Amino acid sequence: MADSKTATFKVLNMECAACAARIEKNLRRLPGIAEANVNFALEQATVKYDPEKVGPREVRRAVEAAGYKLVAERLELKVGGMDCASCAARIEKALARLEGVVSATVNFALERATVEYYPAELSAEDIKRAIRTEGYEAQEAARRFDEDSEKAAREREARRQTRLFVLAAVLSVPLLLVMFADLFHFPAPPLLRNKVFEFALATPVQFIAGYQFYRGAVITLSRGYANMDVLIALGTSAAYFYSVATTFFIPGHVYYETASVIIALIILGRLLEARAKGRTSEAIKKLMGLAAKTARVVRGGEEVDIPVDEVQKGDVVVVRPGEKVPVDGIIIQGASSLDESMLTGESLPVDKQAGDEVVGGTLNKYGTFKFRATRVGAETALAQIVKIVEEAQGSKAPIQRLADVISGYFVPVVVAIALLTFAAWYFFAAPGDLAQAVVSFTAVLVIACPCALGLATPTSIMVGTGRGAENGILIKGGEHLEKAHAIDAVVLDKTGTITKGEPAVTDVFALPGRSEKELLQLAAAAERGSEHPLGEAIVRGAKARGLELDQPQEFSAVPGRGVAARVREKLVLVGSRRLLSEAGISFDALAPTAARYEGEGKTAMLVAVDGAAAGLIAVADTVKEHAAEAIAALRQMGIKVVMLTGDNRRTAEAIARQVGIDAADVRAEVLPQDKAEEVAKLRRAGQVVAMVGDGINDAPALATADVGIAIGTGTDVAMEAADITLMRGDLRGVPASIDLSRATLTNIKQNLFWALVYNSVGIPIAAFGYLSPVLAGAAMALSSVSVVSNALRLRSFDPYRRFRSPRREPFRAVLPEPAHKPSPEGGPQENRAEGGG
Repeated sequence: MADSKTATFKVLNMECAACAARIEKNLRRLPGIAEANVNFALEQATVKYDPEKVGPREVRRAVEAAGYKLVAERLELKVGGMDCASCAARIEKALARLEGVVSATVNFALERATVEYYPAELSAEDIKRAIRTEGYEAQEAARRFDEDSEKAAREREARRQTRLFVLAAVLSVPLLLVMFADLFHFPAPPLLRNKVFEFALATPVQFIAGYQFYRGAVITLSRGYANMDVLIALGTSAAYFYSVATTFFIPGHVYYETASVIIALIILGRLLEARAKGRTSEAIKKLMGLAAKTARVVRGGEEVDIPVDEVQKGDVVVVRPGEKVPVDGIIIQGASSLDESMLTGESLPVDKQAGDEVVGGTLNKYGTFKFRATRVGAETALAQIVKIVEEAQGSKAPIQRLADVISGYFVPVVVAIALLTFAAWYFFAAPGDLAQAVVSFTAVLVIACPCALGLATPTSIMVGTGRGAENGILIKGGEHLEKAHAIDAVVLDKTGTITKGEPAVTDVFALPGRSEKELLQLAAAAERGSEHPLGEAIVRGAKARGLELDQPQEFSAVPGRGVAARVREKLVLVGSRRLLSEAGISFDALAPTAARYEGEGKTAMLVAVDGAAAGLIAVADTVKEHAAEAIAALRQMGIKVVMLTGDNRRTAEAIARQVGIDAADVRAEVLPQDKAEEVAKLRRAGQVVAMVGDGINDAPALATADVGIAIGTGTDVAMEAADITLMRGDLRGVPASIDLSRATLTNIKQNLFWALVYNSVGIPIAAFGYLSPVLAGAAMALSSVSVVSNALRLRSFDPYRRFRSPRREPFRAVLPEPAHKPSPEGGPQENRAEGGG
């Protein structure tokens, strides 16, 4: 299914993980469905499907047929060209005919259309196109960056549940007073002990506040399965209708307070749970809050303020002091200093001038400048970060599968246990005691609701990935977050990862008959056509020395070896020993000097002119500031650290010594195409391997590793292939990522343990009559809140805690650095001179 597509729906009305499991099961029955994941905590269904066999429409119908509600997107459009109200009616009819449109309202007076639609079935552009087809103009109206139809739906639902809770609580208080009077033997007003009065109080609670449980139970049972609503409806109905019978038909005690208080407590639990769940996505809110709301663009020679959503590629945008940069772009006029602390964590402003890149969300401190927009809307660095975090929070970790399987079977098993409990009490433990049988039956049903089990994993994943994003660690999914905790070997690419990737010329050595100036001039001219970091370093070195460079007449890059070029009618080779050897050129005269430079950690680039060795140029790439600290931390964590490079062994080992990597763990002289095989060897040896790199050549190795980690200052290709992206060029993010993974997995296991223990212990206690239904209801409601609250503890987890010291300034890792310099495709990224790392 090479052309498969993915659709995501927001699903409301799921009561527990059993609902999510049932929806998944129904979706997987559809033909053409390759994968279906339903996240109970996020209330989200993600489906991968074959568009030739099934479409979003069938998926949506399957979800809605199961009794669940989808959240529609809301689109506000400015409509031009309407002459009268009939125009508005015509547009409404055209929109209503579109598959996926829930409702469409067009206001002639305001010239505005409001459309609710399912984005999986059609896009905003499809809606605009439909309006334009009718002969009218349409464009998106001003919209706040953080407006969210899902949030509005949640708020409406929260208000409704609050009203129902108040109703249930107010009417349950008098019933509770009677229960406490009986427990503690104090007198209660005669009216409160009147069964008919208690019936009058309990009935609105049962059928108004509790209507949602009956409705949910009927829908799920009519489709052949059961969920939390079934347990609540059965349990409270048993207590309520038994009490009705003892009120009007048979003698006996009433349990109205049991049914009413359970309903009130469960509604309260849902409210608290929803509030806590809302806090799990605060990382997204913080990221979205960084975006500018408006932009000042040049239109028709004048500066006009427009919503940031309306900025287009190529627009010239003006930014004044104190304003946020609205979108990504390149400065074309003016200069300033920008506060990029939200990206890099660095508090000092960064000077910017014409030709420099600016990133949306950063703050302009001093000057005024103009820039041309290059990435807008969903393409901006900030929007991409938000997208990655959202997708990660909606994904499932493998450990969640266990909870899903258990939840899927849990409710039918609990109902069976409750029926056995009823029978055991009524026929054996207390023969004929219907009241005790009903109480124990109700307690078992109520205590066993599997909400906590369903929330255990996804809430921790949401908070963990969000916490990572706040610290510049972008984790693409729950699977990668879980897998990272088991890493026991980290493979580090050298250039751009351990080193800064910006080498500079340190030495020039020419054989007799040539001057150092001439040698550098020829080599730099040959490298003008190269895009490799080492070649660029030679060119920069020549220009820094004031040398004029000829344009090569011919140029050829030899991946992993070097370059060949014709300069001033001379054939110039610059590169590794292998390059000269394959050309049949002896370099014995250069060997001692090359060995000396390489022993100092420099890369020796050999130069040959017209078939004879001419000299060599030494280039050094400095080690990143915190590389040694990060590697030491990894080794303290018991993780093997391997360096992978195209350098010759002597140079590679010199760099390894500087950062604390054992010589035995250096893999030198590795060609780009062989990097993935080196990673595969470690995996075959039984190790869980993380590959860390930043170049185009690293992408296959990143994909081969158990966990691929890309340095965010590297290329888009590497970041796309990686599972985790460190949006700073700081290697300390590697141990920080593993620490975050370990903390999140610990949190998940705590949640699963307590959720399972809660049910495993609670059910037999309730079955043996040692737990009242009211206490069972309170415990059940609080169990979900406790699981989410435990997950929220991750919000205070500091992934970089091991690098902080009271004796030095704290490490700052606020938000990531999306700005990076892509490496041109096709250029030999590394391994050029046995030193491209």
